[in-house]
Amino acid sequence: MISKNVFNFLKKLDKNNNREWFAENKTEYDAALVDVKEVFNAVYAEMETHDQFDKMKVFRIYRDVRFSKNKIPYKNNFSVGFHRAKPQLRGGYYLQIQPGNNFMAAGFWSPEKEDLLRIRKEFEMDDSEMRDILNNKKFKSVWGALEGEELKTAPKGFDKEHPAIDLLRKKQYVFSHSFTDKEVQSPDFVKAVSDNFKAIRPYFDYMSDVLTTDLNGVSVIKD
Repeated sequence: MISKNVFNFLKKLDKNNNREWFAENKTEYDAALVDVKEVFNAVYAEMETHDQFDKMKVFRIYRDVRFSKNKIPYKNNFSVGFHRAKPQLRGGYYLQIQPGNNFMAAGFWSPEKEDLLRIRKEFEMDDSEMRDILNNKKFKSVWGALEGEELKTAPKGFDKEHPAIDLLRKKQYVFSHSFTDKEVQSPDFVKAVSDNFKAIRPYFDYMSDVLTTDLNGVSVIKD
């Protein structure tokens, strides 16, 4: 579980987000990072029992402020991403630890241009399988509704009156699930994260099939 040390450090950082304070409290940051990495590694090990991955990436706490109006130097969270084994498996997992804003997410945050077009073409042709996933009660109880940025109108080349226009407008195809601070600090947290990520598999299996085949269902993966 996430230790109180992690939450205590993040709360302090939120009130003192500057380089001077961070330098003076670097030892506390290092200790918190060790604790949170231990949990992230435990999640990864648990998830390896039901999925395959290329890698796990713990995101740096340092913000890239070069092109941002927000010059605060540090993120006020710890986060990690789990990358599924390409090319056969598609989709990504994300987990964030932040007091009052803990959540997990899964899906496609920034699909490549070719992948986005392939997804839209699939929905244009037949969105029934996707609808079945979205409307499944067990799936919805964990992941809720489909989220993500979207266009205000139909993408170029698609009919704005198409029955699946709500799916076609999407630029991202993601789901999220929140945790309370108490849940994050529970002994059951690692298993809960793994179980919830496992529940996204019907969606990932479907999207992986879409993104590894053409519209005729023929594999596009090169040997």
